[in-house]
Amino acid sequence: MRDWEAGSWRKHPAQQLPIYPDEASLLDAGRELSKLPPLVFAGEIDALRTDLGKVSQGHAFLLQGGDCAESFAEFSADKIVQTFKLLLQMSVVMTFAGSSPVVKVGRIAGQFAKPRSAATETMGGIELPSYRGDIINSVDFSEDARRPDPQRMLKAYHQSSATLNLMRAFATGGFADLNNVHQWNQGFVAQTAQHQKYESLALQIEKALGFMEACGINSANNPQLNRTTIYTSHEALLLNYEQALTRQDSLSGHWYDCSAHMLWIGDRTRQPDHAHVEFLRGVRNPIGIKVGPSTVPSDLQKLLELLNPDNEPGRVTLISRMGAERISEKLPPLVKAVQGMGADVVWCSDPMHGNTVTTATGVKTRKVNAILSEMERFFEIHRAEGSYAGGVHLEMTGDSVTECVGGAYQLTEAGLAERYQTTCDPRLNADQSLELAFLIADTLSRVKRQR
Repeated sequence: MRDWEAGSWRKHPAQQLPIYPDEASLLDAGRELSKLPPLVFAGEIDALRTDLGKVSQGHAFLLQGGDCAESFAEFSADKIVQTFKLLLQMSVVMTFAGSSPVVKVGRIAGQFAKPRSAATETMGGIELPSYRGDIINSVDFSEDARRPDPQRMLKAYHQSSATLNLMRAFATGGFADLNNVHQWNQGFVAQTAQHQKYESLALQIEKALGFMEACGINSANNPQLNRTTIYTSHEALLLNYEQALTRQDSLSGHWYDCSAHMLWIGDRTRQPDHAHVEFLRGVRNPIGIKVGPSTVPSDLQKLLELLNPDNEPGRVTLISRMGAERISEKLPPLVKAVQGMGADVVWCSDPMHGNTVTTATGVKTRKVNAILSEMERFFEIHRAEGSYAGGVHLEMTGDSVTECVGGAYQLTEAGLAERYQTTCDPRLNADQSLELAFLIADTLSRVKRQR
């Protein structure tokens, strides 16, 4: 890494970066960010890499999920609690019903920037820069609101810091105690068949805990029962922000991007000779790579060579986002290419992004049936190729939104308007997310039996 430094990405072509009209203000914001404490620490990042190494070997499963894009306006303790509880619920379902340890990674405490398919958008005959996430500009459609503002990076940092503080308190302060498995349930889930299935599983867990208690094993003498670990992740899109939060560890000398435990490169920014790959090849964080239908095997192999030259377990997660109609054609050659070079990776399914559609009334949505179909095909393809399908990556929320159609809740297009709240892409609600969790648990259990 002698030819790498935190700012070497600036010498490379870059996609999806905003143009700030005030360069001096941008430099000031970067200097201020660089003086602030890290949001996460080297030891935590190393722990996630170790956990993901277990996933790559087939000994655990990755659950990665959270908001499409975090919002300044909707920031609240209640929203963080709902996301935290949903991740706990889903991980309990997968761990208990699927008999598999679950590595939990939230799209939280930093998921503010969004790539866009076009640099501008037009409304009422007026053309303005596209909304790129609250860390860059505002969703309001006005010239002032859409102007990139570097001070937003500081606001994103402080919101992320507050989010992490609350999550750490929940994770270690007793909230995550398995004896609270019933209390994690949410009103929206209670209206559906998924509630009954979850309650049945919760009763089984209570019986198991009662047996363990009788054997002298309880949350008082076994901390694994009353605390958990949820790591953070986001797309490393806004490189000005990522560079400002990059620190060199005083003990190892390695560089870490301390904005999150895990970072990923999007499908639009994964060019091997471009800025985002250049930046992420030099930090020790686990790295995700979004792998879409335009990915060719040779490019993917080049990315793996650049980002993980020593083939370290847990370093790279490949996040497949093909779409239900294209995964059968596009994914197998990539799996074969990765296996052919002996690369140690985590394979993870993002069944959301390739299945976005627009209704006749112009509303973006996703069909739960298509999401389920892509995820099922993901598992089938890996089983056929002798590879391990190690994770799922979902855009979801614990809020009672109506943004994706179908599923056990049977939401229709006519019902989307009830609680359609996203500023970017449609998210699964709690009930739909739990439906997927039970499906994944059944699949994991079946895979274990077939080994």
